[in-house]
Amino acid sequence: MAYGESRIVRVIKGRRPKIAVIGGGTGLPVILNALKEQNAEITAIVTVADDGGSSGVIRDYINVVPPGDIRNVIVSLSDIPKQEKDIFQYRFNSKDSFFAGHAIGNLIIAALDEMKGNIFDAVQSLSKMMKVDGHIFPASNEPLTLNAEFMDGTIESGETEITSKNKQIKRVWVTDSDSDAEPKAVLPVLAAIMQADAVVLGPGSLFTSILPNLMISNLGEAVRKTKAEVIYICNIMTQRGETDNFTAADHVRVINNHLGGHYIDTALVNGAKIDMDKFHPEDYDEYLVPVRSDFEGLRKQDCRVITDDFIDQRSGLVFHDGRKVAKEILNIAFEAYARRRQEG
Repeated sequence: MAYGESRIVRVIKGRRPKIAVIGGGTGLPVILNALKEQNAEITAIVTVADDGGSSGVIRDYINVVPPGDIRNVIVSLSDIPKQEKDIFQYRFNSKDSFFAGHAIGNLIIAALDEMKGNIFDAVQSLSKMMKVDGHIFPASNEPLTLNAEFMDGTIESGETEITSKNKQIKRVWVTDSDSDAEPKAVLPVLAAIMQADAVVLGPGSLFTSILPNLMISNLGEAVRKTKAEVIYICNIMTQRGETDNFTAADHVRVINNHLGGHYIDTALVNGAKIDMDKFHPEDYDEYLVPVRSDFEGLRKQDCRVITDDFIDQRSGLVFHDGRKVAKEILNIAFEAYARRRQEG
């Protein structure tokens, strides 16, 4: 039985642990699917500052929040049959200048956004259609632009432009793509963070998938104020153009600096050795080297560190093992809920 489980499960018997997961990218659905299998009550808060791939092209044609991350999260939490999920995920291989490379799900999300008048209502409607177990909330109801200042003082806008510079990033922030209004998260997003037992950041690209959400002013404030345990799932490998040579402590430090204090309560850090002979960096050149733990640096960030074998590299690639990570998240959520009960 996992650490703390025998003591805490009795306290929350009959209540699903509430987990709010904030992020984007390919790693997020892996964790969400595993948490779903563990019967957690999940709220996925998904970044809307992406400007690449099919999402970016649709965003250029139609004034809509980029749908790619939202599409993948919907599939990860959906209870519809696999064949229907495969149709939703299908990408056209047509030579047509518009449809080539687009996923059907992205087009459906864009259509619903037009029908409903905003992305939040569109995602709620689609979640019902896709029989989603949990809640999926865009981090903002408007398309956002990611901005970055580099260590040399230069500034760039747009995820693709930022990462292509291959320069060390000092800080990032987001702006409304269509107006001068300050980006805001809608109330259900804030409520999910405040009511959660655990708020999970990651896994995902530090500067382009995690921090854009936290830079939405009222969303970041909710993370600072929540009584939930704030957990950071540290990336397994460094990422070209974003976190070259970063340790686990560097990742946590950057998040804390952007939040303005030590707000990461627990960091989940992989401790297993990665078999680089099975890894193929020529095919996945955004990954450079395994992230080092740096326990002394992590302690300076005032966060608890949980180190374990959190990876699945059976395919010859390196991914988080969703079940291992989800199990640890639930243990932490159980502890946090019990502690809040005791504190009244």
